[in-house]
Order: sequence, then C-alpha cells, then structure tokens
Amino acid sequence: MINAIGLMSGTSLDGLDICFAQFLKEDSGWKFTILKAETVSYPEVLENLLRNAIHLSSQNLLALHSEYGFYLGKEVKKFVSKNNIEKVDLIASHGHTVFHQPYKKFTLQIGDGRAIKLETGLPVIYDFRSQDVLMGGNGAPLVPVGDEFLFTEYDACVNLGGFSNISFKLNNERIAFDICPVNIVLNQFAQNAGHKFDENGNLARKGTVDCDLLKKLNDISFYSQTYPKSLGIEFCNAEIFPLLYGKDHFDLLATFTEHAAHQISEVLNKFKFSKVLFTGGGTYNNFLIEKIKIKTSSQVVIPQKEIIDFKEALIFAFIGVLRYRNEINILSSATGSFCDHSSGVIA
Repeated sequence: MINAIGLMSGTSLDGLDICFAQFLKEDSGWKFTILKAETVSYPEVLENLLRNAIHLSSQNLLALHSEYGFYLGKEVKKFVSKNNIEKVDLIASHGHTVFHQPYKKFTLQIGDGRAIKLETGLPVIYDFRSQDVLMGGNGAPLVPVGDEFLFTEYDACVNLGGFSNISFKLNNERIAFDICPVNIVLNQFAQNAGHKFDENGNLARKGTVDCDLLKKLNDISFYSQTYPKSLGIEFCNAEIFPLLYGKDHFDLLATFTEHAAHQISEVLNKFKFSKVLFTGGGTYNNFLIEKIKIKTSSQVVIPQKEIIDFKEALIFAFIGVLRYRNEINILSSATGSFCDHSSGVIA
C-alpha cells in the first residue's frame, strides 16, 4: 500500500489540484481510494505569470521554474497540515506546461521538483514527459496508463480540460490522443466578455453559430491526422486564435462549443463506444455536454464530483507510484515513443 499526493496544473489555469490517494495492488489489479483532495486558486500575480510564461525571457522563466516549485511545496505543506495527514510516501508533480513541441524533441513543465522536496522533505517525482519526447514520443497523453489500470469498466475515457483527450483499448493496446482545444479557448473568450469562464455554457447559449467559421475550424489539418498526436498552446496561437479574433464574443463561444462537440462526437462515433467516462472541468459545461449527447449514440457517463475534478491529479499520483516502483508508467501505444518505459525524475 502506497500513499501518494498528485499535483496537477492544467492549461486552463483553474488552479492547482492536490489529490491525496492510497494505492493497493491486489491479484485482481490496482485499487485506489481518494482520501483528501482540493483545488487551490492561484494568486492573481502567479496566475498571470503562468499564463504568460511562454513570453518570458530565459532568465525570468528559470526564475519562475524555481519560484513555482517552492510555491507547490508550500501548498502541499499546508494541505498535509490542514488535513492532519500522517503518512505520505511520495509526491508526484505534473508541473505547469509552458512549451510542448515534441517534433523538436522538447517539452517543458515548470515547477522544480527539487524545490518541492526542499519545502516538504518528501520524495518528489516530476518531469514525466521529457524522456518520452526524447524517445520519439509526443510526451502526451500520459493519463491513459491510469485509465488502463484504474478505470477498466469504461470503453473509453474522455477528459475535458484545456484540451480534450481520449483513451481507449483497441486491438489489445491502449490508444490515446488529444482531440481538440476546449477550455483554453472557451475561457479566453468568456474572459473577454467579462466572465472568468462560461458557467454551464450559458454565454454560448446566447450566441449564434457562425457556419463559415465552424467550417474553417473543422477543416484544420490536425483533425485529419492519425494518432498518436497531441496539442499545446502553440497550436491554438497558430491555428485557432487567428480565426476567432474580431468577432462577437457570444457567437465565438457558441461556434467553438459546437466545434468541440463535433470533434469529440466524431471520435466517439468512429470507434462506436458504448460507455464513455467524461471528466475534467469541461464536464460542468452543460451546453457542451448536451451537444455531445445529441451528436453521439455513446452513453456519456458523468461520475461523482471527486472524480470529475481530480481524476488527472489522481492519475499523476498513480504514475508517480509506478515510477517509485520502477514499473512502466508511459505507454508507447498512447504517446508514440519507441517502447513502453518508466519515466520521471526522482528528487
């Protein structure tokens, strides 16, 4: 039995997810129990730094890498103290993605794990993606290994976060890939309209779908590429945002919600899934979920709030446990690397 804390910061910058879970390997497979979990909102200054990290100079980015690592360590200490947690075997930290360019053999998640260790005094495992990228993989998605061992009852698992991604078993292999941007775009234009995010999709409901724009979005070449494939903010800056600026905020939200629902349902229908688990912040966007349900015959399963909010942090804790045990935690069938491997730097 291993007690682990998983730390996750998504591209939509909703906050830092902290998940404390217990993992037990039995003859029938891995079992987990979420013991405590919470989302910590970022201070405004730090959120702005993270949001604009891609534009920082190399010196300032390195400074933020350290600063954010110490911040993560301090938040873990508060979490452990507040919840009277007595035994933690390890911390697994995803970090915050700044650059993701696997075709150039690099990806960067900031938040120095050594700083977390210095703050907490606990073993820390971090930088899970870089090794996979060096091995010819996309460095993403990594969550499928958790779907493979912890959520076996579903035909597929879809995460609706900054980007949507899917994981499923095909011909006895775990396949996974990013589908399309979701909250990273919707949040931006909700904020432009004076809201932090589009709660329940209510802003998008006010808009009208721009059919010409919708066709341009759906015609982007990424969607016709074969998997494995992954997305980053660079994709949005190059392919998505240039199409969207200068239009009515509500119409943009309506159109992009329609686009996301179309792309997600296209994948579900292509593989004819029966039962699909949906998690991530986008699951609370009722308008998006309604549109997906209309467009697919797959059963859309929305789990309890704890799994919706903390599935990724839970799985990164699990990925850390596998690395701690020196077991495979990256699936080449999902990332495209030349073999399965055990990845993560241990501090």
